[in-house]
Amino acid sequence: MTAHDLAVERTAARQQRKRLVVVGSGIAGLYSALLAAEGGAEVVLLSKGALADSNTYFAQGGISAVLDEPAPGDTVAAHIADTLKAGNGHCDEDAVRVLCAEARRDIAGLRRFGVRFDLDDGGDPALGIEAAHSAPRILHAGGDATGAGVARALIRAVLDAQAAGRIRVIGHAHVTSLTQAFGRVTGVTYVHDGRELSCQADAVLLATGGAGRLFAQTTNPSVATADGLALAWRAGAEVADLEFFQFHPTCMVLPGDARETAGSDPLLISEAVRGEGAILVDAHGERFMPAYHPDAELAPRDVVSRSIALHLAALGDPNGHVYLDARALEERRGAGFLARRFPTITARTLEAGVDWTRELVPVAPAAHYWMGGVVTDLNGRTSVPGLLAAGEVACTGVQGANRLASNSLLEGLVFGRRVVEGFLWGGSPDPSAPALRPRVGERLASSAADSDRHATTALSGSPEPLVDPAPFDGETLRRLMTAKAGVLRDGVLLREAAAVLGSWAEVVDPETVPDSLDPREHEDANLLLAAQLLVHAARQRRTSLGAHYRSDSWEETAAVDGPADEDFDKRYTMSRKASLILD
Repeated sequence: MTAHDLAVERTAARQQRKRLVVVGSGIAGLYSALLAAEGGAEVVLLSKGALADSNTYFAQGGISAVLDEPAPGDTVAAHIADTLKAGNGHCDEDAVRVLCAEARRDIAGLRRFGVRFDLDDGGDPALGIEAAHSAPRILHAGGDATGAGVARALIRAVLDAQAAGRIRVIGHAHVTSLTQAFGRVTGVTYVHDGRELSCQADAVLLATGGAGRLFAQTTNPSVATADGLALAWRAGAEVADLEFFQFHPTCMVLPGDARETAGSDPLLISEAVRGEGAILVDAHGERFMPAYHPDAELAPRDVVSRSIALHLAALGDPNGHVYLDARALEERRGAGFLARRFPTITARTLEAGVDWTRELVPVAPAAHYWMGGVVTDLNGRTSVPGLLAAGEVACTGVQGANRLASNSLLEGLVFGRRVVEGFLWGGSPDPSAPALRPRVGERLASSAADSDRHATTALSGSPEPLVDPAPFDGETLRRLMTAKAGVLRDGVLLREAAAVLGSWAEVVDPETVPDSLDPREHEDANLLLAAQLLVHAARQRRTSLGAHYRSDSWEETAAVDGPADEDFDKRYTMSRKASLILD
């Protein structure tokens, strides 16, 4: 072969390589980027902040998985059953089966990329138990710093791949829109260093995480502003289950004089603390959870959060807090147990002025995880050709109406890998094409290609606000959503929220990408759009289910809202009964 022939062959090989743009640097984004690069794809990874700015990095609890050598009595079938039960019958069973059956494969994948899980005295994985799990199956790294441990290892691997020329990483790049041509996504536009730039791709993977910044109290970092959901919606993608937003029940309420030291964000007190035996008490020192659920503190998260809210309301202090009592753990397990088992929480609570080995920790529910998102099939394909999604931004159906503890990192892993497998080896001429169609006899929103594209149709007609709302900004939005669309909801509150959001939308127009190079303006528009979608979905679901709790009756909601909106935007899939399967 001549030098010319070799050059032609190499050029052809480069031309055949598929380019995947990954938006987001949490577990789904990092893991997918690494796997895609290993598979021979050209990978561009865009992170809105630094690579460590993600929900993954702040995850304390762990990753659930039934390993090759599980805890005694544990099985994949048990993990499936626990997930379905926690999801309140709203899960997609096929997706849950995939999640639980393939978990061990991706735990091995993490180990291959340098993640080291905690071991017991015998050198085996130290498996913990958390709320609503029937057996110990939770893997931890660094005790209560699992997310940070996983993120650090994957970031190191990504940076090594970048140094080797296999992944291109662009940090502090805020993606503002998806570019489209001939009915498919062909790349992204993003703001970087005060300039608007673009990147073309064979497919774009959204791995942008959630939207905790919709609410005043959240466990999420500042980057969680619904960017991926807004990008997908504006591109015409179907969304589902947006009424189901999980509030973590035990987030530390910081004393006023500690906020400057510990920051303004609540400190999440891991589910694992209650798994070890910590209890909740009220201001009178009375344990109250047994009166609300037989599993008490180990009930599903939505139950615990709602119970706290209801108990505070019964005490006449709906904006107050309760207390987490972990003192007995230190007494029963020996001095230093809490510091060894939960070093991060121990350090952070001490920074806030609370010694939890001797004192009660004030806690209240805070926005934590969005079960809904961009509808995907089991390979991460959305209803828009060329657009993929994985992790919290996606709605695979595995989380149902309420996520089982420690299934979130797992979902990012399993479906992040399946996205890459489908993208690289999908077997069709265009593996990034949508593969969404309804099962026979089941309802599915029409694809964007078949429906009239005017997203605000579903959101129009909101009632006029009872009073002139305050001018729109992110903080005002968060206060509104917390007060009227938080843990406890009813028709009156949701109607008022819809009216204010509609008034703001007339000024801001969140359906249109802001003509600005300021990422904050884009974030505010994304949050406003996400808030409208969430509130509309919450108004449509007239009865309580999982994390969506309506304190009013069907008759009361009908009196407030009128007949159910049967023409709710055709791209919004109201129920996971509209499951998705491959063509």
